[in-house]
Amino acid sequence: MVKIPPRFRQWFDQQGWTILPHQREMVDRYQKGQSTLLTAPTGTGKTLSGFLGSLIEISETQPKGLHTLYISPLKALNYDIERNVTAIIDALDLPVRVESRTGDTSAYRRKRQRARPPHILMTTPESLMLLLSYPEAAQMFGSIEAVVIDEIHQVAASKRGDLITLALAQLEAYRPGFRRIGLSATVAEPDLFCLWLGKTGAPVDHFNSPSTGKPPQVSILKTKEPVPFTGFVAQYAVSEIMAEIEKAGSTIVFVNTRFQAELLFQFLWEVNENALPIAIFHASLTRELRAKTMKMMAEGRLRGLVATSAIELGIDWGDVDVVIQVGAPKGVSRLLQRIGRSNHQVDVPSKAFLVPANRFEVLECEAAMLAIKARQLDGDHPLPGSQDVAIQFILNAACSAPVTPHQLHDLIIQSWSYRSLTYEQFEELFQFVIDGGYVLRNYDRWQRLIKQDDGDTKGFWVPANKAVIQRHRQNIGVIIEAGKLKVKRRHGRGGKYLGEIEESFGQSLRPGDTFYFAGEVLAFERIHDMTLEARASAAKEPMIPTYAGGQMPLSTFLAEGVRAFLQDEEGFEKLPKVVRNWLQLQSRFSVLPDRKSLLVESFPRGKLYCVIFYTFEGRRANQTLGMLISRRMERIGLHPLSFTVTDYGLAINSLQPVTEESVYDLLSPDILADELEEWLAESPMLKRSFRRVATIAGIVEQNNNSARKTLKQVTFSTDLIYDVLRKYEPGHVLLSLARSDAERELLDLDRLTDMIVKFQRHIEFSDLPRPSPLSLPVILDVRTERLPGGGMEALLAQQNLAETAESLMHEVEDALKS
Repeated sequence: MVKIPPRFRQWFDQQGWTILPHQREMVDRYQKGQSTLLTAPTGTGKTLSGFLGSLIEISETQPKGLHTLYISPLKALNYDIERNVTAIIDALDLPVRVESRTGDTSAYRRKRQRARPPHILMTTPESLMLLLSYPEAAQMFGSIEAVVIDEIHQVAASKRGDLITLALAQLEAYRPGFRRIGLSATVAEPDLFCLWLGKTGAPVDHFNSPSTGKPPQVSILKTKEPVPFTGFVAQYAVSEIMAEIEKAGSTIVFVNTRFQAELLFQFLWEVNENALPIAIFHASLTRELRAKTMKMMAEGRLRGLVATSAIELGIDWGDVDVVIQVGAPKGVSRLLQRIGRSNHQVDVPSKAFLVPANRFEVLECEAAMLAIKARQLDGDHPLPGSQDVAIQFILNAACSAPVTPHQLHDLIIQSWSYRSLTYEQFEELFQFVIDGGYVLRNYDRWQRLIKQDDGDTKGFWVPANKAVIQRHRQNIGVIIEAGKLKVKRRHGRGGKYLGEIEESFGQSLRPGDTFYFAGEVLAFERIHDMTLEARASAAKEPMIPTYAGGQMPLSTFLAEGVRAFLQDEEGFEKLPKVVRNWLQLQSRFSVLPDRKSLLVESFPRGKLYCVIFYTFEGRRANQTLGMLISRRMERIGLHPLSFTVTDYGLAINSLQPVTEESVYDLLSPDILADELEEWLAESPMLKRSFRRVATIAGIVEQNNNSARKTLKQVTFSTDLIYDVLRKYEPGHVLLSLARSDAERELLDLDRLTDMIVKFQRHIEFSDLPRPSPLSLPVILDVRTERLPGGGMEALLAQQNLAETAESLMHEVEDALKS
């Protein structure tokens, strides 16, 4: 029988809440010592379910050390959960201490936490790994009873997830049998995540909460202006978005990138005639600005907030009335996470509007709404662990205590992600940590481990010196960022720091150039000591900082949903009139894509020819496909000139037309061998990937004492090492890791391979006299990464492209009439 003390039951009653079945179940499982993955809808007290057993046990036993560890992917979520748990502790007057430990925690507090840990510690994967690198780690974590991993779907399929699963293995060595609790609202394959959360041979159990609460109310926002052919920020709908903000008490407007956040905020501010308090939130703003915004939102002092994924996970703002998603969601689970920020209560349905930025995104939004109605989820699934992360972990473990290869290998393979790592593979990684390999061992810089010759630790390996430990701790983590410049708005002799922009954008500015940042217009003055200094400006057409890696890939599940929707012509009736007419005109002029074949269209464009592949495989896969097909087109004499990619298709311009016979050659599976190898040998792709794995593996550091290296400095170092290894040690472990990392992280090669194999004998080729209606959003797309320095130029270009698209549509209509 579940034992919930009277004062806990009374607290629920005072809140007007009922203890939900999944909360009782989680307490029962906790008290039985069971590990569990809980999947429950957003707003149903899921996080409290993960903590309730710990709070009850701590209040009854009053342990002296660390009892429960909470891990989340976001610092903001840690602080929010700390605030909520503290409120419960204060209300019940429990003898429980709870604290957060992130990169923002002061040095004094970090030291105190190691010496006198709280009962409950909130942290991130990187901060946990740092704690595990200290000699007192065994003592600090030796009394742990539970580890709670929140938003498990967000981290398990990434290198941050690899860090967590290795940390769990280390914690198991310190405290065998602790409870492992995973929490998520949107896990599509719970059995696989149960394996990931457990240890080798001992998966955790899954408990799926019965349907609780009401389904979300999701619809596409109705607008006066028609949905354009192209676009990325939905400027046509700004007035309607503002109108929804005015009607609601509080609204979060989600976008997919920081670029979009800065641009949309300015558009909303321009039509904010009633001067409603609205703000902007993304990861490049300072911690102080983000904390201030979160506080204002929690206190109900903001009417609108334009935000990126930095707040989509778990943060409990119960007074948010409406969520507006601007731009296609790219994934069903991601969309549900964002929708869940609205009316974060069990008995109130979440309310959300979707605002597609172009006509293809209308189809994506419709497919996402159908999936939500059918209670279908998507998302990435855990993969085998990356070996560069294992390299980092080896040194991390050695910083904590002397190690031996056999002992460490036995520990690592207890992690599900590394269960298949052979001892021979591990030995190669361990040797790399010792001295860097055949070439690099000649340099003292990469001598990181030495073997003890005497004493109690004879035969064990330890860090070569204190400098090795210091450099490692300063660079723990797997998030490899582009070089950053701090942004300071000057005022008189002083000024205020607003956040960070990428170094490449800052270096492109000249004195007097203006740009949007943190919801302000700034005029560039100078860069000094890695700080970009600027002043406030009233300029009307400023630029917008661009950020690397901002694009979200279209999920495979949602891509299939779009294909399925295109086959259901009866469903077209629910579409906006311009979109319905667009698709109907396409079916008359050419054909609509289906799920069984790949549609390829070829047509002349002035003196050139264009071929379009409607892949629906996302920008990253289409970018790779464009590189490979272009090389093959050159080889067979078609002379490609350029290509454009969207999530939905790839368009290539050439001097010679692609025929039905040649298209089968272009999509032959051998393109993934011949052209891929040639391209990788010539392109900077592998060097970029090498920079990532070399930084994670510790060959180069982003941080050195109080200084942070510029991207130019890091790139120079890694490029030099890459060239030396390619020439003198081509079998080096980092080179093979760079190749596999590029295929997994940069090329989306698995997804591309699956598509080519699936459709190689099922191609629907359409030879047309002019561009088809469906081709227009692809051939006229202006990608954010192609902008010549700013957003206004792109918007003007989009207006011109919209006029071009309309004229081309009229040509198609006239051709059909004749």
